[in-house]
Amino acid sequence: MTDVQNSQTDFPRTHSKGKSLPPKLIIKLGKFVWSTMWHTMMSKIAPRSKSGEYIRPNSQFRNFISTDKDSRYPAAAGRYHLYVGMSCPWAHRTLIVRALKGLEDIISVTVVYPSPIAGGWVFNEEEEGCASLAQFYAAAQPGYSGRATVPVLWDKQTKTIVNNESAEIIVMLNSELNEFAKNPTMDLYPENLKEKIDWWNEKIYQSVNNGVYRCGFAQTQAAYNQACDELFTTLDEIEAALQTSRYLCGNQVTLADVRLFTTLFRFDVAYYGLFKCNRHRIQDYPNLGTYLSDIYQLPGVADTCNLESVKQDYYGNLFPLNPGGIIPSGPDMAYLLKAHNRDKIGNGANLPV
Repeated sequence: MTDVQNSQTDFPRTHSKGKSLPPKLIIKLGKFVWSTMWHTMMSKIAPRSKSGEYIRPNSQFRNFISTDKDSRYPAAAGRYHLYVGMSCPWAHRTLIVRALKGLEDIISVTVVYPSPIAGGWVFNEEEEGCASLAQFYAAAQPGYSGRATVPVLWDKQTKTIVNNESAEIIVMLNSELNEFAKNPTMDLYPENLKEKIDWWNEKIYQSVNNGVYRCGFAQTQAAYNQACDELFTTLDEIEAALQTSRYLCGNQVTLADVRLFTTLFRFDVAYYGLFKCNRHRIQDYPNLGTYLSDIYQLPGVADTCNLESVKQDYYGNLFPLNPGGIIPSGPDMAYLLKAHNRDKIGNGANLPV
């Protein structure tokens, strides 16, 4: 008798009739249970349309700091505070503008951390008697039932949330605190470029900034396909525009670049793999790759970037997308420090308006 025959004879029979389910049924049951749980969990972190497309809820605190001394929130040094998450691209925008404008001594910052157990952002130490950002929102507005998101612009004097919409916070940081800024002449939203900036912002928000989330949080194949097509079509358009323009609106960095940068910085690290945006990496684009390096190397910007937090928070905390919680070792982002030579590119006069 051969070794194989011995092995077959001696091996215990664990699948005898009536003692276990056939493997096919086990697999079907497992897929059904996991699919049901996955849709349930995704509905909590990613509201969807009937077609399975991710729909981002609107921010609900929309007040403004103003240079008008009679304003409810007048410009002042040391009065305002930012709550941010280092992995969040929306919060990252505020840190970049704060750095570029030289407002580090004017606006203080608290970093919050995502907790899958708590189901949201939590404080390392209690703030205003709160352990989580959800409690913080409820304390600022009793009865609040919306999402507790970052960034949060907080007024220390009235102890309330001024604004939690990143697109509006960065406009305020750019223009309303110049008398206290170290770089008051730097204008990231100049009057003569507002039309172009707004054009790019509108285009990029839907298909790129939110587009990567529409890919990652899609709950049907059709919704994913549409989001992915729109994402890479727009990236191709940006790549072409950057062929003749150092930044999106010419030789001057603007809020449009800030808003795009925070998504691009996370792209190869998280969105490419975890969110299935894997047609191309940003570093594989000749212009987008060097554009990313260019902005990364602007004074103060690199200090706002935390690669390890991005990997840990996306892969470690988005359980429905990465149930095992394994953090990837790559990618190598050393190219961000290489010479980009984008200062030699033209003024972008032929950009669309």
